[in-house]
Amino acid sequence: MRSHYRAAVMPGPNQPIEVREFRAPELQPGGVVLHTILSEVCGTDVHLHHGKLSGVPYPIIPGHVSVGQIAGMRGTITDVDGLPFHEGDVVGFMDVHESCGSCHYCIVAKETTRCPSRKVYGITYPAEHGLLGGWSEAIWLKPGVKLLRLPKGLDAETYCGGGCGLNTAMHATDRAEIRLGDSVVVLGVGPVGQSIVTFATLSGANQVIAIGAPDDRLAFAKRMGATKTLSLGQPREERIQLVKDWTGGRGADVVIEAAGPPQAVTDALDLVRDGGRVVVCGQYTDNGDIGLNPHWQINRKHVEIRGSWGSDFSHFHRSIAVMGRHHERFPWREMITARYDLDHLDEALDAVARRTVVKAAVDPGIVAHS
Repeated sequence: MRSHYRAAVMPGPNQPIEVREFRAPELQPGGVVLHTILSEVCGTDVHLHHGKLSGVPYPIIPGHVSVGQIAGMRGTITDVDGLPFHEGDVVGFMDVHESCGSCHYCIVAKETTRCPSRKVYGITYPAEHGLLGGWSEAIWLKPGVKLLRLPKGLDAETYCGGGCGLNTAMHATDRAEIRLGDSVVVLGVGPVGQSIVTFATLSGANQVIAIGAPDDRLAFAKRMGATKTLSLGQPREERIQLVKDWTGGRGADVVIEAAGPPQAVTDALDLVRDGGRVVVCGQYTDNGDIGLNPHWQINRKHVEIRGSWGSDFSHFHRSIAVMGRHHERFPWREMITARYDLDHLDEALDAVARRTVVKAAVDPGIVAHS
């Protein structure tokens, strides 16, 4: 371990990223320091930069999903199977931390993503508390943060290609309860939508229809398992009619919204069949209201609507296991279409905001890539 590390800091909404130096943490028992191999710049980071998330304690070190190499640790730390970690292990970690395990949401409702004590690396920790985000040469993992080794054959680039969208997609797919033979529409072909396409395919969906833009992302969705794609350049009514034509005139059994614009939610209600299910996971920030007709779009159709917020350790654990088995079949690795060092992260945020990249990776350059 070194005595100091460089990290990229977001001082506040719409302010340029600054690179600052931080002292290495003094580890308590159970603490770990990772040397960052890769982190990511995702849509949430763009929302953070635009000030669209409430309660963010700026300045912060962003980067909520990362992969790194253990550079230091204090005491014996084991995985969920009781196997000890060692310095040099390449690991991911669950960015959600400090869920209390004792409140109503944790132990009665079994909805830990709504725990009021929940903290998230790269989002809810201020920079003054130290290296608690992935846009840094090193990441301080507090005691209790849950680590997972990458499975044999799964490299850091592939894991980071899935990134935070992988866990979000796993949760949304769980909420969708896809059955063998179902028809599924996925609205949105960003990183979350791409992984939902794959998980819907692996869940046994007979049709997986991806709707979004731009065209290169639609082409990528085909590689991730989509059987058909539709462009947002086509008129809305035409898209709805084509989905009905492809599903026996009914509409899709399941529609998962992972797009972001509120209009996508009312689109989902028009694309789902009577008695079908809509899962909303793309409304992570408040982008405004949208009109809908409760009689025609919900009640008369007997539609079930489910929200999907965040993820927990079970989604993290299972998504890495699935990726470990199927990464040669589905090109998660190729979702990283640009890499940036710590000195060029304003450019990375702009590229993600303008959707000129599928996934931007942050490479602090402290770990040599094999």
